[in-house]
Amino acid sequence: MDWLYPFSFLIGSILVLMGLGLPVAFAFFATNIAGLFLFFGGSRGVTQMVSNFSEAITTYALAPLPMFLVMGSLFFRSGLGERVIHALDLSIGNLRGRLSYVTLGSGSIFAALSGSSLANAGMMGSLMAPEMLKRKYKPHMAFGPILGAGSLAVIIPPSTLGVLLGSLAQIDVGALLIAGVIPGLLLVTLFGALIYIQTKLDPDAAPQYAVPQVSGWAKFRAVAENILPMGFLIFCVVGTIIMGIATPTESAGLGCVGVLILLFVYRKFSWAVIWKTLDDAMKVTAMTFLIITASTTFSQIFAFSGASNGFIAAITGFDFGPYGILLMMILVILVLGMFMDQVSMMLITLPLFMPIAYMYNFDPVWFGLMLLLAYEVGFTTPPFGLLLYIVLGVAPKGTSLRTMALAATPYVLLTLFLIFLVAMVPQLALYLPGLMGR
Repeated sequence: MDWLYPFSFLIGSILVLMGLGLPVAFAFFATNIAGLFLFFGGSRGVTQMVSNFSEAITTYALAPLPMFLVMGSLFFRSGLGERVIHALDLSIGNLRGRLSYVTLGSGSIFAALSGSSLANAGMMGSLMAPEMLKRKYKPHMAFGPILGAGSLAVIIPPSTLGVLLGSLAQIDVGALLIAGVIPGLLLVTLFGALIYIQTKLDPDAAPQYAVPQVSGWAKFRAVAENILPMGFLIFCVVGTIIMGIATPTESAGLGCVGVLILLFVYRKFSWAVIWKTLDDAMKVTAMTFLIITASTTFSQIFAFSGASNGFIAAITGFDFGPYGILLMMILVILVLGMFMDQVSMMLITLPLFMPIAYMYNFDPVWFGLMLLLAYEVGFTTPPFGLLLYIVLGVAPKGTSLRTMALAATPYVLLTLFLIFLVAMVPQLALYLPGLMGR
């Protein structure tokens, strides 16, 4: 049981420091420095940590991350997203719960254009929540679709969290991104079915109201002008990877160029938007790279101290079988998701889980996708689900966290159901990567 001391010290230190409010990267650096002196040869270990910096962030797999951030920020800051919502609103017609469907549809498109759950939920919340509440939608019909659609960006490519996970876990990033397409579309379908069932069970939850009659030609024109061009962007990012035309890095570059072209076409281009976009991407990228450098050293200390091998031996000593072990890992993430953000969970769990996954011969892409789905659940579970607070920030005064959590509950349950389906039917995740020969 010699491994328990370094294991408890390393994991406990990080949890305590983050609990005290220290930023994730600095919590890891502080723990790393203490761990280096205790288990890694003191000052020589610190020299090794410094030398890790350049190696950790010059990984080619990380190159798409800043470009996906630029693409998503350009899309949201330029106002292109509002055009998509307007076109969907015209197209759906006088369907009960129409604004919930508009929210889900728009959020699904935005997920394929931004890669950011927080940006997705923030935009949908600020644009759609006031209108739905004004139309007397009940809270679960107003906030639920926003929370559900916001979380889709975790698995629908280009997922920035997917790029980060692939890089940290040394999983083929392109295969991992494409693996999320079918489960992502299935989750959108499940969410749509949920909205339909909710309106059938409680018609008053989404009252119908008079909608101006719009000709078929006007609907076609709105879709052609505002949604089909976004399909061009999705092809630039997702289609080129599936067809083997481009790597994730190249597709990210194509996506940025595609958004710039649309800005000129729609006369939305301005240097102010460009500057704000680059500023957004720079801040997030810098913090992400700082976290990655810290996690690289943490993984080395974890292995060198014997904590990693000891933990793996202890876990595999239980006769739970592969699926029992998989269930344990998913449950750990679900519990951590109630108290931690996704990046923190990833940095703590990947050094523990990936060796176990390889020991049981889990396909890394399949396993990585299930981890992403489990991390996604953490976005909407109280008391610290980030999406809950994003949407709570745009909700009317007096809206409680409990209201948000109840609205998110059926969407969380459907995501858990999807994790079960992917576990039972691995081809849901592996079919498209298999077509690509990965």
